[in-house]
Amino acid sequence: MSSPMHIEPGIVEGPKLILSYVTAAGAGSYALYLAAKLVKDRGLGALLVRTVMTTALVFVFFQVFPHYPVGVSEVHLILGSTLFLIFGAAPAAFGLAGGLLLQGLFFAPFDLPQFGMNVTTLLVPLFALQFVAQKVIAPQTPYVQLKYRQVLALSTTYQAGIVSWVAFWALYGEGFSGQTVASIATFGVAYMAVIIVEPLADLGVLAGAKALHQMKNSPLVERRLFNPA
Repeated sequence: MSSPMHIEPGIVEGPKLILSYVTAAGAGSYALYLAAKLVKDRGLGALLVRTVMTTALVFVFFQVFPHYPVGVSEVHLILGSTLFLIFGAAPAAFGLAGGLLLQGLFFAPFDLPQFGMNVTTLLVPLFALQFVAQKVIAPQTPYVQLKYRQVLALSTTYQAGIVSWVAFWALYGEGFSGQTVASIATFGVAYMAVIIVEPLADLGVLAGAKALHQMKNSPLVERRLFNPA
């Protein structure tokens, strides 16, 4: 069964959609900047292979993982912080956008007008997560050595960012009606439940990664996964 991704069709329409194109272009430009840095550091092949991997994973997150309509949107388990820790910011961003586009093209074409909003909603919190990671993870700490409180901070940043953007688009499209505010609150409470699951998923994936220490210098994964900054 296909599903709306984040912003339901009809919430933002007409000329108001222009803002979503502007915000998506800004997020995309920063993703391209990060991609250029990765290509310079690890080569174009690293970016391409990781992007294919993250796109496939995101497609699974959207289409296969359970998702439930709540309030103004749907609750998904997107695992944005997991993608960031394993593959890096640029491949995670490209994978989120790519998985979103594939779902829209093949399973939910009615969602394509919302693509700019959905990309913004997924990518800007990812970049906020990247900023928080620089603050809560010491430079000498490889990601495989992260503690629960650190991955919790990353997950909270990402999920709270998604809820904030969904709330913004809903209020931007429908105004401050009591029903809209109540729907946003319902969605926000439900989405915060993801914060319980995502750090555990991160720790599980990172624990598994420790066993793959032979990939320490592999271009297939983020260099910081096994190495200090």
